[in-house]
Amino acid sequence: MGDEHITRDSVPANGNIESVVIGRPFHDHDDEQGGPHIGRHGRRGHQQHFFGFDLHHLAFEATQSFILFLFVILFSLVIKTRGQLRRTEKEKLNAELSYLKAQINPHFLFNTLNSIYSLAIEKSDYTPTAVVKLSGMMRYVLTESSAEFVSLEKEINYIRDFVDLQKIRLGDTADVNFEISGEYFGNRIAPLILIAFIENAFKHGVNPDEKSTIVIDLKISNHKLFLLVKNKKVNSISNSDLSNQVGLENTINRIKLIYPSKYKLKFSDLADEYSVELTLELI
Repeated sequence: MGDEHITRDSVPANGNIESVVIGRPFHDHDDEQGGPHIGRHGRRGHQQHFFGFDLHHLAFEATQSFILFLFVILFSLVIKTRGQLRRTEKEKLNAELSYLKAQINPHFLFNTLNSIYSLAIEKSDYTPTAVVKLSGMMRYVLTESSAEFVSLEKEINYIRDFVDLQKIRLGDTADVNFEISGEYFGNRIAPLILIAFIENAFKHGVNPDEKSTIVIDLKISNHKLFLLVKNKKVNSISNSDLSNQVGLENTINRIKLIYPSKYKLKFSDLADEYSVELTLELI
């Protein structure tokens, strides 16, 4: 019957067969459930499956590590790019500041030196005062304007000297009202950030042949600066429209860079009056 056989253990010693167990031999390749055992070759297949599982697991971990590596690289590039942008903006800001100084100095020096020369010819008592104020302004430009921020007190003193020199130069041909209110000690501001608006009023709001009016109102409250500059429109004799326009644009760009979302700027061009209002959050 093929592999089937009668087990000897089932035959009693007296020869009477009480029961017969018919089946096939249980070989080492059979498992306990009656199925074929994995045996030597089966174990190899099991090991291959086990190693295959390890390879998939290792591949998954390697992919995760690679993605993490890419993330770190991208994050580093973002940080580096942001740093480069900051440096670029700072370099641009410094270049714009240098250009602004170049725009202010020649025009202002020319007019002021002419005024001082006229005062000296007339032997005016204002001559020493004008020289002292001019030297103070030039000292401020040379020593302080390269800083990122300066004390508001120094900036206001610079503006005050500028206005005083303009009053000396213009004499009775212009009514200049300069008012300062509020506590400005202890506050800081970007240097030369206000002067372009004030200088603009004197460039285009003054004509010796007719009465001119200029109002400069500077207020400090709750760490905020409010500047109002307005001038009566006259037949301006200034021939520096282009340089003045560039100076204003330069100043506006500086404000945008230094005080992003911390300023308000409004220009008003009426029939007989021009004005600018600036609000800054101080440092």
